[in-house]
Amino acid sequence: LKGDWFAEDAREIPVVADYDVIVCGGGPAGFAAALASARSGAKTALIEVHGCVGGIWTAGMLSWILDGLNKPGIMAELIVRLKEQGNGKKVNSAWVYHPEPMKLLLEDMLVEAGVNLRLFTRIVGAVPDEKNRLAAVVTESKSGREVWTAKSFIDATGDGDLAAQAGCGFDFGRPGDGITQPMSLMVLFHGVTTDGIAPFVNHLAEARNLGRGKANFLAELRSAGIDPSYGGPSIFEIHDGLYAMMANHQYNVSAINADDMTRATLEGRRENHAMINALRKKGGPWKNVEIISTAEQIGTREARRIHGRYSVSDEDIKTGARFDDGICRVHFGIDVHSTDPGKTKAIESKPFKSKPYDIPLRSLMAKDVDGLVLAGRCISGGFLAHSSYRVTGNSVAMGEAAGVACAVAAREKVLPHEVPFSALGAKTVG
Repeated sequence: LKGDWFAEDAREIPVVADYDVIVCGGGPAGFAAALASARSGAKTALIEVHGCVGGIWTAGMLSWILDGLNKPGIMAELIVRLKEQGNGKKVNSAWVYHPEPMKLLLEDMLVEAGVNLRLFTRIVGAVPDEKNRLAAVVTESKSGREVWTAKSFIDATGDGDLAAQAGCGFDFGRPGDGITQPMSLMVLFHGVTTDGIAPFVNHLAEARNLGRGKANFLAELRSAGIDPSYGGPSIFEIHDGLYAMMANHQYNVSAINADDMTRATLEGRRENHAMINALRKKGGPWKNVEIISTAEQIGTREARRIHGRYSVSDEDIKTGARFDDGICRVHFGIDVHSTDPGKTKAIESKPFKSKPYDIPLRSLMAKDVDGLVLAGRCISGGFLAHSSYRVTGNSVAMGEAAGVACAVAAREKVLPHEVPFSALGAKTVG
């Protein structure tokens, strides 16, 4: 030890595997990337830190898919498979689902495609070669420190961890002050009936002419003595007897700071339990309400936006831009959750109304390091654009395009950014 620093001794680390494509992060984008890569003939590995695939869908218990029902390709296939599983239903423009059987479905689809899954493993380093091409990743797990090599890599970590470790530049937070949107911790609960709490469930309140579900639920929480940190608390009916709740905001939290993440998770869990306990004490339809589980992974809305070969701009989403290499058409609008609870605890006012726009393949290609492709909310774009394209239906489309591009690159022995768009086959634009 030397003061505040420790110099680690050099050591040899085993190279445990070589692949055509390695996908880092198994959330919606990573799932789709690995599936598309393997189905395109590439030897593919998926490395995930949690004990399940799905990320925010499963470990984060999100329970609904936004901007997904309008997508072709893997997203459309997944909806069909969820229907076959008897998991979920269409609610307005979203698909609401049970996160536990979703875990099994995602894992089954990946195993069917021949993807090598490695869970409980964290990416801790990146190794570019002398030509600035990413050659390997370093991981830590119960198996120790290991090195994995591949022809190309996909950063689907959400936070852009791999790209940052590889030396890529990035933007973070709101321009000017770097403030990011708040986080939310999801809850699953039971012990109530749909008829009993219908006034507090958005689509049911509307369908039954009971007012606005969010406003009703906010008033109900306040009448129980709780003023939630999120001004638009929401309940989602998975099925009669099982419900998801998003009712908290954790402000001024950095997704790349472990102390911040710990604080946000502890505070979010405490607040969620306080809300459910207060409702139970209030009685009425809530007299038997009980939390089944809070999420293992807190819901992170934004972190690094990695510099790519194109950055999706405010102008793109304002004008409804179209691109010859468009791989995903985003329909979801600007959605910035409050960055200043002193002004609002709900959704910030939109500076303009966005139009459906394309995400070009170039925005998935890392600018500063070759052989690295981005997928999900860490792609290259501005603060407002990111608030629109970050939702998971779009992440799946991005992941699918990234996986196909990397598989084609491996087969043709070129870098992913050198793959002609025409070689990707059918567009995944929806």
